[in-house]
Amino acid sequence: MLRRIQLSGLSYNLQTLRGDILGGVTAAVVGLPVALAFGLAAGLGPSAGIYGAISVGFFAAVFGGTRSLISGPTGSMTVAMAVIVAAHADNIAEAFTIVIMAGLIQILFGLLRIGRYVTYTPYSVISGFMTGVGVIIILVQILPFLGAPAAMGGPIGTLQNLPDVVEHFDGGALLIAAVTLGVAIFWPNRFDRFLPSTLAALLIGSLLGVAWLTEAPTIGAVSTALPSFQLPDLSPGVLASSIEPALVIALVGSVDTLLTALVGDSMTRTRHDPSRELLAQGIGNVFTGFIRGLPGSGATPSTVANIQAGGATLVAGVASVAILVVMVLVMGDFVASIPNAVLAGILVKVALDTIDWRFVMRVHKVQREHMVVMLLTLGLTVFLDLVAAVAVGMIAAAVTNARQFEQLEMDSVVSVPILDQAFFGTGARWDDVDRFSARVGLVALKGTFTVASSSKLIDTIGADIRDHEVVILDFSDTVYLDDSAALVVEQLVDTAMLQNTDCVVMGLSGMPRRTILALNVLKRVPESRIVRTWDEARDTAWALLTRKYR
Repeated sequence: MLRRIQLSGLSYNLQTLRGDILGGVTAAVVGLPVALAFGLAAGLGPSAGIYGAISVGFFAAVFGGTRSLISGPTGSMTVAMAVIVAAHADNIAEAFTIVIMAGLIQILFGLLRIGRYVTYTPYSVISGFMTGVGVIIILVQILPFLGAPAAMGGPIGTLQNLPDVVEHFDGGALLIAAVTLGVAIFWPNRFDRFLPSTLAALLIGSLLGVAWLTEAPTIGAVSTALPSFQLPDLSPGVLASSIEPALVIALVGSVDTLLTALVGDSMTRTRHDPSRELLAQGIGNVFTGFIRGLPGSGATPSTVANIQAGGATLVAGVASVAILVVMVLVMGDFVASIPNAVLAGILVKVALDTIDWRFVMRVHKVQREHMVVMLLTLGLTVFLDLVAAVAVGMIAAAVTNARQFEQLEMDSVVSVPILDQAFFGTGARWDDVDRFSARVGLVALKGTFTVASSSKLIDTIGADIRDHEVVILDFSDTVYLDDSAALVVEQLVDTAMLQNTDCVVMGLSGMPRRTILALNVLKRVPESRIVRTWDEARDTAWALLTRKYR
């Protein structure tokens, strides 16, 4: 029998430890090339990518709320940080003030338990955002892929600098990048457990540059020394101007992390703690800002590699960081000779994996509204701003969903006339009025009613109410009313009063009752006309009609 020890309240055995160590090794091997590439792509240098992978990876593993999550630099965080670095190129301390503030905002998100709401983000928005990030990485890497220096200004800056390719084109760099990308894409899956595709691409591409195409530009020396703590710029002007970009980093990192956590949950059949996860990510990014590393979030490729290799607890994350440190110390001299084109090829592969091909290939088959939301989010992500893209995408998705809910909610409304004979019985009639005329109307609201159907309700039901002398508003099967729908009920009552139509309210209970009473919607309806059962409603309607025809 395997020896068992207690770790954080979990029963932990040597077999689990073996899986965690193997998972940590695999995640570190997958994460090293990506961290180097992302650090360079963000404009901070490869060392910043390594510092970020170690710092965020450690704190997220120790304090996080997802047992198998591996954190580090990611595409979306790199894209966001590249914009910030470009804007503060003359004072890099301001850029890392933003990183520290972003970490503090994430901690606040965790304390306020905001993370649970991320799961409500529509898939079309997520797809557009992730695809946009992939497109940005590909566009930004066009110049390094061809041997030219990377341009500042993101995708637009790259497109504006494309003419420079003529002057800086390097055929050797193009060949190195193409071979690196080819190895990363076509590396056999059966070899992944021994040598992950990204590391194989790094080794083969670098060997090609060192042994043959030696003229290709390289990334240069990478520091293997421990990073030093550096204080941020805390001047009032910098702090005030840092709020908006820090919020961008915090939101992007939070969304990225919790989506990765959901992927991990689906693979391990577990459930993460979103609030604790954001708290841990925030701590990691605050620490990263002090050592001037690249901020990070949950990294999907490393997390998947960890889980597939057997990583099941926080030990895997800590092991990944430890192994990453050893790899950097051992491979420091080798890293300096890696061609820029190798990292460009790796980043293009990462970008291709980031693009949501599953949705993109079917976008012409989905509902038109969802396609518009996805393309709108994608376009804004690439050419405007990451957070603005998600915000506008969420608003567009909400409007789209409201239109769909309107029809669904209206289908749950029953508005019918009740024949007097059938309703009251054969003895209930008046000599001077046609006994089969429909003087009583029934309006039953079944299910859920929200702002989506509010305007349609008053237009549709209001006309029916005017055709009756008594209307019964039946809430027996109403599950939920939001404030907008409750106020529409008040409008229906007012419409009835204007038409000299008496209202009887039936079956009001639960949440709909609390909402309606809180807003005093039925202030014009006498207490005697608010009943619980169908028999009481029938008797009340009979009494009202009798009084009218007496």
